[in-house]
Amino acid sequence: MKISASIIVRNEEENLPALCETVAWADEIVIVDSDSTDRTVEIARKYTDKVFNREFRGYKDKHEFADSQTTGDWIFWIDADERVTPELRDAIEALRSRDPAALPDGFWIARSTQYLGRWIRHSGWYPDYQMRLYRKETSYWDGVAPHETARVKGRIETLPGEFLHYTKRDLSDHHRVLEEYATLGAEHLFKHGKRVRGVDLFVLPLAAFIRTYLVKQGFRDGVQGLIIAMFTAYSVFLKYAKVWERSNSKMRIDI
Repeated sequence: MKISASIIVRNEEENLPALCETVAWADEIVIVDSDSTDRTVEIARKYTDKVFNREFRGYKDKHEFADSQTTGDWIFWIDADERVTPELRDAIEALRSRDPAALPDGFWIARSTQYLGRWIRHSGWYPDYQMRLYRKETSYWDGVAPHETARVKGRIETLPGEFLHYTKRDLSDHHRVLEEYATLGAEHLFKHGKRVRGVDLFVLPLAAFIRTYLVKQGFRDGVQGLIIAMFTAYSVFLKYAKVWERSNSKMRIDI
């Protein structure tokens, strides 16, 4: 069982060293950059000689390219702001002693997220199971931008342990990512013919807030839970407002 760690990055000089230390157990580390302007590539080369640059054409394309550069029969993908816990590392290492033919094609792994100094346990953010360890030969990438994910054709099990996600350095960082994701999501919806009414810009964000703060019990996550719910509602509003803007571009008045 050869496991390749697959990592995509851009301007991650602060996160990359700690991440690479937590995946040192992998048989191979593959890092794919997209024209970073900081020391990301320099740091990456301290941990692996398999460092590549690829023009950004979307997260799905970048992940697919990263996976294609791996030589392991299993792939473990992880983002720069995430960390593997000792418990998860041990659970993965224990798989090496199992009969390869008896293993499933992929594993769900729980993700625990820290947001603004608090570990979030509600708000729909925990345990946030992710497909992160999978057989290369049966895997593929799927999903709607910007939330593409790895999938497998075959059996899936849940692996003990969890990995840690240190998301969003501050509110400005959260807003920057939200803007990027809303734009990508809006482009996908517009391309597939989605049309937005004025009432949608009120109802859909409100529903997102209620779902996150009340149904998913975000109120139990303190002030951070309220902020998450507000940002979730705003991200939905912004995404659909951008679709509306694209659909009604002819309404603009030149000054």
